[in-house]
Amino acid sequence: MPLEGEYEPSPQQWVRDQVELYERTGGREGNTLLDRGLPVVIYSTRGAKSGKVRKQPLMRVEHDGAYLMVGSMGGAPTDPAWVANLRAHPDQVTVQDGPEPWDGVARELSGDERAQWWERAVAAFPDYADYQTKTDRQIPVFVVERRS
Repeated sequence: MPLEGEYEPSPQQWVRDQVELYERTGGREGNTLLDRGLPVVIYSTRGAKSGKVRKQPLMRVEHDGAYLMVGSMGGAPTDPAWVANLRAHPDQVTVQDGPEPWDGVARELSGDERAQWWERAVAAFPDYADYQTKTDRQIPVFVVERRS
């Protein structure tokens, strides 16, 4: 069941538009990075401070049914807001890759597991490697697995 609660759309118009299109069409449209044609997934998280449902399209990085959320923000010096959401509420994330959303649990990766998933992320979206060189922070990565 998708994450419930009051939805607060992104302050960024392109994010609002893409999420709306993706959800309205069950993922048939709005399912790629707008200017590159690479696949994206819609993630819903619970706001760390507001408690509201927040949604964001992120690059599709999947392996054996688990999905990766990469907090790159284009190599900006700070994490995207959803990183704080996952750290505060790791058990409140919904993944929509196609018409049927599913509930998951996120965990932040480190060490060898992070390195292995980072390789998968860069293979799916090579820009991640460049983004890491643009920032002093280690870009956070979270794996999301289905809630059992």
